[in-house]
Amino acid sequence: MQWIFLIYFLAINLAYLILNYISAYQIVRYMREYRANYLPPGLREYQPPVSIVLPARNEEKSVVASVHSLLKTNYPEFEIVVVNDGSSDRTREALIEAFGFVWVPEAYRARLQTEQVRGVYASARYPNVRMVDKVNGGKADAINAGVNCVRYPLFCVVDADCILQPESLSRVVRPFLEDRRVVASGGVVRVLNGCKVTDGMLSKVGLPERWLPGFQVIEYLRAFLFGRMGWSPMNALLIISGAFGVFYKERVIAIGGYRDDTVGEDMDLVVRMHRNLREEKHDYRIVFVPDPVCWTEVPTDLASLRNQRVRWQRGLAESLWSNIGLMFSRRGGAAGWVAFPFMLIFEFLGPVIEVVGYVSMIVLALVGLVSLKVFLVFLVAAVGMGVLLSVNAMLLEELSFGLYARPMQQLRLFAMAVLENFGYRQLNSCWRFYGTLTWLIGLRRRHRWGHVNREGSWQHSPAETTVMPAEQVAEGSSHP
Repeated sequence: MQWIFLIYFLAINLAYLILNYISAYQIVRYMREYRANYLPPGLREYQPPVSIVLPARNEEKSVVASVHSLLKTNYPEFEIVVVNDGSSDRTREALIEAFGFVWVPEAYRARLQTEQVRGVYASARYPNVRMVDKVNGGKADAINAGVNCVRYPLFCVVDADCILQPESLSRVVRPFLEDRRVVASGGVVRVLNGCKVTDGMLSKVGLPERWLPGFQVIEYLRAFLFGRMGWSPMNALLIISGAFGVFYKERVIAIGGYRDDTVGEDMDLVVRMHRNLREEKHDYRIVFVPDPVCWTEVPTDLASLRNQRVRWQRGLAESLWSNIGLMFSRRGGAAGWVAFPFMLIFEFLGPVIEVVGYVSMIVLALVGLVSLKVFLVFLVAAVGMGVLLSVNAMLLEELSFGLYARPMQQLRLFAMAVLENFGYRQLNSCWRFYGTLTWLIGLRRRHRWGHVNREGSWQHSPAETTVMPAEQVAEGSSHP
């Protein structure tokens, strides 16, 4: 048993290390090609129009700032469709007060079935902003209602607690301009806690003062810069974050839109797209853009973080199980033959093996059935490699994007990269183990929306901070 656990921990870390090297090469190549001049000014007018769908439920603290952020997007033609999914707080009222929404007799074509839509509202102040007010049906149902209402062939889904930089939309849409085969594109999500936002604009990049959201900074760097960047060149990306992604509307409608019977609607959609397009023998691409394009507030208390991770693990299980036919299918490609088995063995079953491995090795060591040498090797494999991966993610971030430029920020980032492997990572594995276990034994209670306590401490009035130019934010300056 002890050797099985040791081999597994070595295998999973070796797999992640390979992904790291692939990602590092791709990011260096990407920065060399695009950092100097992302899009020539003459080509900006040829960017396709985009509809931004913003699903919201009980987001009165952040939704107005998110819409203001989207309105400052540096993009030639776009619209914003906010979907109020039966909020029980003042989300609807806050939107009406901030943007002057009025009911309009607009035709609503229900190509995707959703809960009842109460009405469509247009802003009296911004001609490209509308609101869909509907009965609560969950996040997937809200996105589907927004897709029914959008006017453009491309739509971008953004969470209501997210802030975009002015160039974010241009960067994530660019793959559609470069390659006609692209059907979906996802961007990086960064931690907003510790930053400052003024009038919808990111005005200061910073790190959280508390350790819990700080550990999530490292976690997000590892997941996006290494995990997803590594799969993209193989056309094996199975996840585009629900917080920020762009899709062809007709392709999403063709597969029935977002499923409302899963808590992992974002991953499920992408996996179904892979499965459907490969079955139909289409030549397609689903890509990832490594720029720091989207900022989101992460949980600051253990209860919210636990609920979020349990929900994510259940969503992973549901997405894999309902699309198991993709794995090792004749036309599965890298998505079906490499990425899907990886997700099944290391992401779905991984927490179970990790928790059982930790507990078993500690118990066996205490009763004297495991030698000190084997136990130390196990610790090095389980913890040491985790530290290496986290530090690698931090170093790549600093060498490529350099958002945390101050020496004290870099020192704190390094400390978090090391310390998150001593307790936080294991606690996260326990939560994911619980999510996997409850799904396996049939406790599949449906979660319509994940509740996270929002602090909104990143929002500041114009008097407090001077807004930074977009290029200074992108370069990582931490000064107002």
